[in-house]
Amino acid sequence: MTDQPTIRIETFLEAMFGENCFVVSVRDGGPCWIIDPSFPPQPEEVLAYVAAHKLQPAALVLTHGHADHIAGVEHILHDFPELPVWIGREDDAMLTDANANLSAPFGVQLVTPKPADAHLDPGQTLELDGTQWAVLDTSGHSPGGRSFYCAAAGVVIVGDALFAGSIGRVDFPGSDAEQLLGNIRNHLFSLPDETVVYTGHGPTTTIGHEKRTNPFVRG
Repeated sequence: MTDQPTIRIETFLEAMFGENCFVVSVRDGGPCWIIDPSFPPQPEEVLAYVAAHKLQPAALVLTHGHADHIAGVEHILHDFPELPVWIGREDDAMLTDANANLSAPFGVQLVTPKPADAHLDPGQTLELDGTQWAVLDTSGHSPGGRSFYCAAAGVVIVGDALFAGSIGRVDFPGSDAEQLLGNIRNHLFSLPDETVVYTGHGPTTTIGHEKRTNPFVRG
């Protein structure tokens, strides 16, 4: 029986919105994912980390299409122009529509240089350097919200679906509170209690802790 590879998830905090970007890898010199790059200087910090560890970016993976989770896409693509961009199909339009991604209402016309190269559909399995990740439907905060679960490592990356003690906002255009709560209960709270949750804002938590204490989802 072979040992499971060790997943490395490095977190980069964006100061203005407190958004978390993640670089996921297994080893120095290997492939990596860059998940949800936000406003500068966060992308520069991500690129410096990638270079320092000689990582080879394999994809820009987006949990959803709101501005604070896609603002750094252009910066990453400047250094890696062939890097594919992956997002849930229902959020694809947010990449190239400043109204849809909620930047225009704040006076910023934020769009990415291109639409998605591939769509992330629930039930898919993604592979990164020998590790397997299930794509989960956690829509409701946005129409195409996705989470990524690695059973072998006991981790799930959830974007803005679930936070430590809270859930994603459901007062945005395209949000749906009932849908989000149902997806949290069915697709996240069905994971083992010890699963570590990497959230789009704030600290990590665990599935078990949120099941016991999260006031927005209990009951």
